[in-house]
Amino acid sequence: MPLYIVSTPIGNLGDLSLRAIEVLKSVHVIAAEDTRHSGILLAHFNIATRMVSYHDHNKLQRTPELIAELQQGRSVAVISDAGTPGIADPAFHLVREAIRNTIDVVPVPGASALLAALVASGFPTDRFVFENFLPAKEGARKKKLEALKTEERTVVFYESPHRLLKTLAAIQEVFGDIPLVVGREITKKFERFYRGKTSDIASIFEKEGVRGEIVVLFNLKYAGSNEPAR
Repeated sequence: MPLYIVSTPIGNLGDLSLRAIEVLKSVHVIAAEDTRHSGILLAHFNIATRMVSYHDHNKLQRTPELIAELQQGRSVAVISDAGTPGIADPAFHLVREAIRNTIDVVPVPGASALLAALVASGFPTDRFVFENFLPAKEGARKKKLEALKTEERTVVFYESPHRLLKTLAAIQEVFGDIPLVVGREITKKFERFYRGKTSDIASIFEKEGVRGEIVVLFNLKYAGSNEPAR
């Protein structure tokens, strides 16, 4: 039986596809990053499929268990808390083991915060690089940014609210006052995109505070607008 990689909404429940609902209802087991969180989503769509937890802290134990389920003829779907499994979560390990065991892997596409932010950013989308979360420690974060100085593609990464201002300061220190886009709460009620110079965006967040899920984008080769952030 196949392993399904099922994308779930990143905030708006209407983004769960009809195909995803059908798959989640039909499989024998759903491997969820947080069963309590995913339980709310499944209940909304009347999906009663058995769930097991699958996250960074139990992936080494749980992966062989799920592979055994698949080898015994039971279908498995893996979902993350939000978005596409395998992007900034442990689903990669399960996919790799499925492939090693000649188990079919079937993607069920859907929402992805990095792609949603990219296409709305106004930066070039034909070539981009995703950096997940930058390092939490100041020195490592600056070193990572320094390594991106010659990057010609659009850079996309996630950031936590409590580190965003520090990251914006580091970006300005390493690259100067470059054009930047910050997406916040994408697809949710208070979705907003901030576009402008790094310093201007930092000033806005210093005044408004930082809340919600954050995506940051820049392109060092992009000669964009010098208008104030908005």
